[in-house]
Amino acid sequence: MKGWIAAAALAMAGVAATSPAAPPAVELVLADTPVQGGALLGTAPKGTVELRFNGQLVPVDADGRFLIAFDRDAASQARLTGRLADGTLLDRALTVAPRDWRIERVDAPLRPTKSTEAFLALRKPELERIAAARETVTDAQGWRQRFIWPRIGRVSGLFGAQRIYQGQPGAYHGGVDIAGATGEPVVAPADGVVILAADRPFTLEGNLLMIDHGHGLNSAFLHLSRIDVIPGQHVIQGQRIGAIGATGRATGPHLHWGMKWNEARIDPILLTGPMPQN
Repeated sequence: MKGWIAAAALAMAGVAATSPAAPPAVELVLADTPVQGGALLGTAPKGTVELRFNGQLVPVDADGRFLIAFDRDAASQARLTGRLADGTLLDRALTVAPRDWRIERVDAPLRPTKSTEAFLALRKPELERIAAARETVTDAQGWRQRFIWPRIGRVSGLFGAQRIYQGQPGAYHGGVDIAGATGEPVVAPADGVVILAADRPFTLEGNLLMIDHGHGLNSAFLHLSRIDVIPGQHVIQGQRIGAIGATGRATGPHLHWGMKWNEARIDPILLTGPMPQN
């Protein structure tokens, strides 16, 4: 009896020794650290059939690449979840680093904006055109590229900057401003498809140009003096798309470059790096 037990124990030990190792854990690989106002490239495991960011469906390309981004005021915690074709579930918690925004405190009350009926009548269809443009899905692949600055010059306005009026916050600056003279060229920061090219100046944005870079990422260029591309046109990184101006609500000629990923406003400088020196 003792011999049988010993033999069985040896046999079981042999099975354990020769059993295959557990399969490697599958994970979502991110190229950088999550940060407020930033975009993040990632790679999903082979066989991913669904990926969600805070519950929102995220497209995943055939090679597993995907894009997510974090609003200027994104919460400190976010979550990526997914599912593989074999039923394996993916789950990754993300810690979003805060940013030190430029805040100016003003000892004066916030003046409410007065919108006339005439203004609202003009503004409503403009906002509808902007919203419709952002809903446009294209085959653009610029989201995979390292972005370049659409214009080299002095940065005169930072993304996220905000004034606080006697404790009441005003709207924060939703893009970066680049100083320049009227007529100076503006180029595409990455490949994309034109989704809006204003045929006449908008009340606030002036001559507005919007380019989709794919996967929910788009750029808006405001106050242009001219637009050199048309809706539906594919553009490549570095191609001239327009010129600096002061159209719309602008105190002087400059380029306002805003970026959004779906509903999240993001900081272009985190995609380009610091402004090159002239």
